[in-house]
Amino acid sequence: MWAVFFGALITISITHWIYRWRNPRCNGTLPPGSMGLPLIGETLQFFAPNTSCDIPPFIRERMKRYGPIFRTNLVGRPVVVSTDPDLNYFIFQQEGQLFQSWYPDTFTEIFGRQNVGSLHGIMYKYLKNMVLNLFGPESLKKMLPEVEQTTSKRLQLWSHQESVELKEATATMIFDLTAKKLISYDQENSSENLRENFVAFIQGLISFPLDIPGTAYHECLQGRKKAMRMLKNLLQERRANPRKHQSDFFDYVLEELQKDRTILTEEIALDLMFVLLFASFETTSLALTLAVKFLSDHPLVLKKLTEEHEEILKNRENANSGLTWKEYKSMKFTFQVINETVRLANIVPGIFRKALRDIQFKGFTIPAGWAIMVCPPAVHLNPAKYEDPLAFNPWRWEGMEFNGASKNFMAFGGGMRFCVGTEFTKSLCEREIERKRETVRENNVHYDLNFSGGKQSKEEILFELLVYNFQVVIKFSSRRETKGTTLHNHTPER
Repeated sequence: MWAVFFGALITISITHWIYRWRNPRCNGTLPPGSMGLPLIGETLQFFAPNTSCDIPPFIRERMKRYGPIFRTNLVGRPVVVSTDPDLNYFIFQQEGQLFQSWYPDTFTEIFGRQNVGSLHGIMYKYLKNMVLNLFGPESLKKMLPEVEQTTSKRLQLWSHQESVELKEATATMIFDLTAKKLISYDQENSSENLRENFVAFIQGLISFPLDIPGTAYHECLQGRKKAMRMLKNLLQERRANPRKHQSDFFDYVLEELQKDRTILTEEIALDLMFVLLFASFETTSLALTLAVKFLSDHPLVLKKLTEEHEEILKNRENANSGLTWKEYKSMKFTFQVINETVRLANIVPGIFRKALRDIQFKGFTIPAGWAIMVCPPAVHLNPAKYEDPLAFNPWRWEGMEFNGASKNFMAFGGGMRFCVGTEFTKSLCEREIERKRETVRENNVHYDLNFSGGKQSKEEILFELLVYNFQVVIKFSSRRETKGTTLHNHTPER
């Protein structure tokens, strides 16, 4: 008798719990959607790989079924997903009042619980100003010649190799440059390979959060631990042997840590270093790889880009001088190419916030404490805003000026958390693109590299763009330039 009673009680309790899971309490009308399975929600579907440039299937299918605003559950957390430009804009404008930055526990575990994305108020503003000291426009004006020199040297180095996998090579170049500016790190003079730890970290970044040996997520966490240990050792070494003059961001951080009543802690400083190293090279290298691929597929874009760069060289008083800040800011079509590349790249699949109180919007209620995921890919590929949204068309940006985010463009975030490294990313993209003066012949892409700031190089480096299984590979050949010689088609071995 008692067994039947307790069995019935347990069944009723489980049924009630499942019902409450699928139908959360709300002081109004929730957006339509499904909360998925108990405990895990729709996490498995969300993390399913997407091998196209289109809107992820998880988002696209639910937009079609529920509309631009819908609810789901990810890693045990109720989430409202927004593909609605008006709601996205409202969220960014009301940050700090109705919304605050938030990311799932698995993300904070990966990036650190004191990472800049998880901090708010005075602490966030303080860190933002610190980063602007490194990546702000004034600092970039001074850094631009170094960026130009680094890209030129690295391209020359690549030309002596039989082939180069562009994404990997570009990521290495940017990491080396950023690590030098941040912590004066030099791989050749170090006993440990810092970037290898970041590679392990990145490979498991967007994976199901299962922390057991053998899983990508476990390797991701291990990569972070090793990288953080290296950064902590470097910080301790710098403390033990301080420099007389500030030469990198680490020196600046140490000065801040030593100030009286500083709000900066060592944990926050190390998490900041980790995030800056990751954000500066991984996202930029992906955008650059896609830019090269897009340019190889669109000769008219390439022609227009080349004309813009040649016009700048023609107007220089000294043809051998490096790029000036004025020239950099005048490259309107180049920035159109960059905007179009990052629009299609959709490097950031989601931007997370949390509702601080019940929010009423377009007849729906977003309950206090719920997470909101702004979905940039759905905005950037919206056919109502972008004609033929999957087409690479830099001319669609003609006449537009973007100094921040808008309702229909948020590749660099939005609101008070607009990416402070945007200008740094654009400068890297511009330098890489400008250093490749290409002519396209049938299916082969040849690059006539100019290594001398406008002066014609004595040696022409030819290389072909190959695409194997979503990897962009460059295959090189070279020949000495002779008077009257024409550039012939070159087909390397497959």
